[in-house]
Amino acid sequence: MTKPNIVFTDIDGTLLNADRDLSEATLSIVEKIKKDIPFVLVSARMPKQMKHIQEKLGVGYEPLIAYNGALVLVDNKPVHSVEVPLETAEYLMEYNESNPKGQFHISLYHHDEWYAPQNDFWAKREENNTKVTPEFLSNKEAIAKFKSEGKGLHKINCMGDADLIEEAFAHFKEKFENDLHLYRAKDTYIEIAPKEVSKLTGIKKVFEFKYPQFITEDVIAFGDNYNDAEMIGNVGWGIAVENARDEVKAVAKDITAHHKEDGVAKYLTKVFS
Repeated sequence: MTKPNIVFTDIDGTLLNADRDLSEATLSIVEKIKKDIPFVLVSARMPKQMKHIQEKLGVGYEPLIAYNGALVLVDNKPVHSVEVPLETAEYLMEYNESNPKGQFHISLYHHDEWYAPQNDFWAKREENNTKVTPEFLSNKEAIAKFKSEGKGLHKINCMGDADLIEEAFAHFKEKFENDLHLYRAKDTYIEIAPKEVSKLTGIKKVFEFKYPQFITEDVIAFGDNYNDAEMIGNVGWGIAVENARDEVKAVAKDITAHHKEDGVAKYLTKVFS
């Protein structure tokens, strides 16, 4: 294979620039290749937080891999969905509320529903980063709502003081090692997803339901963080941006420029020029 046949890319810290937006260089190269090369977004974000980026790129017809692979949309319809049980969310909530050292923020997600307990620093930060506003319900109220609707959770996001998050991470990892993925995008974050899914499993679902002619060796994928490592290490062209975690660089086939310096656009331009 001289060139890849399909692109998958992470968003935050990878595709977006320093302004958390799409650069002109990125828009230009995607416009050039998208008729022949599918361009698919894969992220820890909810679909609503990805669709405005998809539309700006002009690839709104492509699949979306959301929640680190826990939800895959093809033609805007779910073709794959794996959920964290509500009992797990109840345990996390009770742990948090009973901690004498203080509490952290817990956001709960299902498909395009995002419930934050209050409009605090963390909710505002996520809103600023993703351009989507949450609905506000206490964790208890949100869990009760999901329970009444027969829904689980595609993601739980814990955000707060680094010391509280570090302590919670150690506790949750010990208790849920076999059941959950616990991702640390920052020292103030824990992103929680079902254990059996990943961005790589999401790619395979896209092949199953949309592009059966492709295999992982046909893929060029870009990423920066721990939740990208499996994807980067198991596709034909796994590319880390310069700002990527060492663990991602270690499994990458190549390294491109920093996300603030159009790393994805520069690499795609080189490959498809």
